[in-house]
Amino acid sequence: MPLYDFGCRACGASFEQRTGVSDLPSCPECGSAHVERVPSTFAGPFTIRPRGAAARRSDAARRVREEQRRPGKMSP
Repeated sequence: MPLYDFGCRACGASFEQRTGVSDLPSCPECGSAHVERVPSTFAGPFTIRPRGAAARRSDAARRVREEQRRPGKMSP
């Protein structure tokens, strides 16, 4: 079962609970059945970054910038 965020319409409490896709739990604070599923942000373990040819271009551009920043190097 997935973990969902809920908000209680009666008391305003927010809570998380593992429920089925179509199930709505009761509020743990006041016991009310008037709860709604609240959209939440997704915190995945991944980051978005270039891959393949785009990553090679990005790495090459970074190497050029680092070379230009080194002391004693003059940019043209």
